[in-house]
Parts: sequence; structure tokens; C-alpha cells
Amino acid sequence: MRSPRHIHSCIYFILRIRRPPRSTPSIRRRQRQMCIRDSDYGVSRTTAREAVRVLESLSMVQSRRRVGITVLPRADWRGLDVQLIRWTLAGPLHRQQLVELMELRAALDPAAAALAAVRASDAQRVALVEHATELHRLGSAARGDSAEYLAADIRFHTLLLVASGNVLYGELAAPVREILQGRHELGLTPAVPAAGTLDAHLAAARAIAAGEGGAAREHSRTHLSLVSDEVEGA
Repeated sequence: MRSPRHIHSCIYFILRIRRPPRSTPSIRRRQRQMCIRDSDYGVSRTTAREAVRVLESLSMVQSRRRVGITVLPRADWRGLDVQLIRWTLAGPLHRQQLVELMELRAALDPAAAALAAVRASDAQRVALVEHATELHRLGSAARGDSAEYLAADIRFHTLLLVASGNVLYGELAAPVREILQGRHELGLTPAVPAAGTLDAHLAAARAIAAGEGGAAREHSRTHLSLVSDEVEGA
């Protein structure tokens, strides 16, 4: 038996593959065909319907009487949903998704760093420096593509958003984790990070610890700029 996550992923990719460019066709008459073809994945018609309901909850498709199921434009999808991010990173749009998410982080992280310099607790400041120091150690040892580096990176950026004191920033921690995890799984995290990224990471953490909001913002911006170049050039 396939897991629900796998089944939903199969349905999602079938919908993407069958959608002609620049159109949003009804797939009502294709639903039976879709279920039959998905027999390769062990998907029943009931499961296919459940999968379509999941896609509808993500604003990926719309179901209407006498029309059927219509694939909606990607701009309508719930782009920050972690399940959708995970699916997209596993599909043919993964590079576009990474670039878009990095653009989000480029706007988010520097602002969070500046706020954290003012609002973070003493314990959070210490932890941010510890995580950045660990990242620097692992990256300098050519272990930037290791599971340990990924774990430290997730801890750092999750804490950064929480330490900003902005609840809405904290809500974006899950999508950011998916970005970092997805990039790692795609093999796009280099063993040796680009020159300057580790230093900028550590400098941002130290500036937050020292309460220097302007410096924290600039160091974070430098770090994200260098990482964005890595992603776009990968």
C-alpha cells in the first residue's frame, strides 16, 4: 500500500503533466482515465477523489457542477503550504520554487535579524551564536552538505524568525525549513559554502547578540545574497 502522501503526490504530478500550457482545462471526463492509469500506484477511485479534495484545499484545483475539476493557475495556489512546497521541490519546477523561496528569504531574514537584535532574549542570542559557530565549523571542514550542517542551519533560521518577536515571522519558520531541507535533498547544498557565507552568518549572529540591529540586517543581507547566487548558479 502506498502512503497518502505518495498518492497525493502522484495525483498532483498527473494533473501538472496533463495541463496544456496557458490553459486550465476541465478534467471531469478524464477522471476515470486518471484512476485507471493510477492503478500502477495502487490508487482507487475513492483515493483519487480524496487526493483531489486535498488539492482543492490547497487552491490547486476547483470542482464545479457541470464543469468538473479545473486546474487553477499556479498563482492561485497556497504557495507557503509546507506540503505544496515539498511536492513542488520534488517535481520539475523545483529550481523555480527554490529561487522564489530564496527571494522571500532575502526580504525576510534581514528584517528578522534586525528585530532579533532588539527583541531576542539572552538565551536566544547565545543560541544563535552557537548555531552559527557550528555552521562555520562544519562548513570550513567541507561538511556543508552533511545532515549535521542541515540540522544546524534549520535550528539557526528557525530561532532567528522566532527571536524576531514577530508572531507572523515565526509562522514562516516551517516554509523556511522546507526550503533548507529541499535544497539539501536535491543535492544543491555545496560541501564547501561559497566564500563569505559562513563569515556573514556568524557576523549576523554576533551582531544580534550585541544588539546591533543595523549590522545584523546588513550581515544577514550579505549572507542571503551569497546563498541566492549559489542557488541560481547550481
